[in-house]
Amino acid sequence: MTQQLLMIEDDTRLASMVGEYLRQSGYGFTHAATGTAGLEALQASAPDLVILDLMLPDMDGLEVCRRIKGQGSASAHTAVLMLTAKGDPMDRIVGLEIGADDYLPKPFEPRELLARIRAVLRRGGDNNASATSAGSHKVMHFGSLEIDRDARSVSVSGAPCELTSYQFDLLVALAERAGRVLSRDQIMEAVRGRELEAFDRSIDVHMGRIRSAIELDAKDPKRILTVRGVGYVFAKQQD
Repeated sequence: MTQQLLMIEDDTRLASMVGEYLRQSGYGFTHAATGTAGLEALQASAPDLVILDLMLPDMDGLEVCRRIKGQGSASAHTAVLMLTAKGDPMDRIVGLEIGADDYLPKPFEPRELLARIRAVLRRGGDNNASATSAGSHKVMHFGSLEIDRDARSVSVSGAPCELTSYQFDLLVALAERAGRVLSRDQIMEAVRGRELEAFDRSIDVHMGRIRSAIELDAKDPKRILTVRGVGYVFAKQQD
């Protein structure tokens, strides 16, 4: 089945060129020129991934992302790839904190956009395949924390935790290696994501988001621990 992409972008010339390139690459493509139209299209078509420009005429792109990823939203698990202004790390950080799966600064090469799209979509497919082969180990338990790789869901004491697809993959990568200290590069490699750019702290933003979802106190984490100067370790023994 053809994977469907929705681009929310007010630059119709750019959207037209991107759409033609992505269709030639085998994807279904829909375009919306405003945030409002994009949210309506999202509800009507349920795309696999949204390409979201943060500079929209009627609504801040970050607000669009919040509505897509909002708790209880039917679109909460839809992947979002943000298009950000080059050299503006604050939009990127805020976007990742509210649930975006990846970002790409403008201007960009269509080939890089395609590579990012494939990486985000592949993460979900690869995780489903690994869960299927895991047999009786599809569900992992760490104290009150439950990670269901088959259903791609996380809960603490029975209460669901809201994570993006990428954050779920990061959590699984850590949980499968519980007790091992992993560098940021090792974590990224484990989920087959893009390589970290120099001084790119986006992995830390995602970890903060995961902690907010699964820790009783994100400022005093007990499940995902920081090893200063190295990376992170997922605690084997948890309450």
